[in-house]
Amino acid sequence: MRRVVIVGGGTAGWMAAAALARFLGGQASVELVESEEIGTVGVGEATIPQIRLFNASLGIDEDDFLSATQGTFKLGIEFVDWMGPGHRYIHAFGTIGRSLGLLPFHQYWLRHRAGGGGKDLWDFSASARAARRNRFARPDDGPGRLPSGVAHAFHFDASLYAAYLRRYAEARGVRRTEGRVVDVRLRGEDGHIEAVRLDRGEEVAGDLFLDCSGFRGLLIEQALATGYDDWTHWLPCDRALAVPCASAGELTPFTRSTARPAGWQWRIPLQHRIGNGYVYSGRFVSDDEAARTLLANLDGEALGDPRPLRFTTGKRRLAWNRNCVALGLAAGFMEPLESTSIHLIQSAVARLLQLFPTDRVDPAEVAEYNRQTDFEWAAIRDFLIFHYHANGGSGEFWSACREAPIPESLAHRMALFAVNGRIFREHEELFTEVGWLQVMTGQGIVPRGYDPAADELSVPQLEEFLALAERHAAHVADRMPAHADFVARHCAAPAAAAARAAVPAVRG
Repeated sequence: MRRVVIVGGGTAGWMAAAALARFLGGQASVELVESEEIGTVGVGEATIPQIRLFNASLGIDEDDFLSATQGTFKLGIEFVDWMGPGHRYIHAFGTIGRSLGLLPFHQYWLRHRAGGGGKDLWDFSASARAARRNRFARPDDGPGRLPSGVAHAFHFDASLYAAYLRRYAEARGVRRTEGRVVDVRLRGEDGHIEAVRLDRGEEVAGDLFLDCSGFRGLLIEQALATGYDDWTHWLPCDRALAVPCASAGELTPFTRSTARPAGWQWRIPLQHRIGNGYVYSGRFVSDDEAARTLLANLDGEALGDPRPLRFTTGKRRLAWNRNCVALGLAAGFMEPLESTSIHLIQSAVARLLQLFPTDRVDPAEVAEYNRQTDFEWAAIRDFLIFHYHANGGSGEFWSACREAPIPESLAHRMALFAVNGRIFREHEELFTEVGWLQVMTGQGIVPRGYDPAADELSVPQLEEFLALAERHAAHVADRMPAHADFVARHCAAPAAAAARAAVPAVRG
């Protein structure tokens, strides 16, 4: 495996190129083929905290990266109107309270609520408290300090992130070739890819190919006919419109997801603009009506016309087929409801590095890669389905979502929580117990009881325990400056960069 060829740039292609350049060193050459004539599509501007691990592994300075990508900080995702007009909750990053003994914190909170207590779950989350007040600071979790409980991710311009990683990768030996792939040559004896032919007649040969060509799946589907698992019977949205608008109001440190008549609208604040989009089902609303809804619900002036995107939620049946690995949209699509798009690229690249072939592609390693990929995608799928299934909205679309069948794995998780609030994380699934706790609580799943071990505390002990947790969360949030002030002080983008990226496309 001396020659790695990446077909397609964008976030997926350049994340892969940067990581291979960093961790393979001189073990393999890396060539990325992309065409400036072909635009990239995506929804990746909001992330989850794991992106910090990827950037840190490359040795990227956080402030430098945010300045270069018009980035801001993110403490969670706020869900508005999913349970009806005026209702909102946040899926905040980090911890809520602290465990005691063998029990997670929320079991003591459930006992408190069962006894008539009125404390809100998010009163015990420093990230949630800071988000409510548009505050942010990096956690100060040094020696001798109680853990802050804060975790953060980013909002950034994905096209600028791809450009940033391109500079990083090319400085470490990655070769970029301009050209559009017009043919894929397969090896006769086993059907592996030998080379891709470009529109100018040049052939690029390789041992391992990474398909980052987007929905088209030039290699994984068009050449190798891998097949696709369609999940639209569980996740009914099949279209999106996206448009940036001028910044307005305070710089919020969270993504917002607002329920709309046939789907939901995202809001992602960057330094130079706000990213907006409407994810919806074409069965329940026309494209023109969706555009009117989106444009009527912007904070500032629209900086262009809404850009359409059509998709089929699901995944390739094999993410790694023969000597081809699909990344990003070539591997599949799950709507950006929980900001998992870029994470799925990150985890796929990490998985590839762990199972990178030596002298040949081995079926056992390919099977393990695909097994882990299938597990990860199915777990995220269930998390997204829950948002739709447990909604409190009105109208034909939301009624259909409530009545649609759900996977048995999700039904079991919901039933388990509804009894005594028990949540178990299976293997290395992405969303933790705290994530499931917030979304299930926020969307109205009220356990009938709680773990009886929580009764080991006396009433005064329980009250003191909860009071300490609440004071700590409040103290951490109170010490934070305004989010806009923190950005201005640490990672403000140069004015020239803001002018260059004033009206970017939705890219990723």
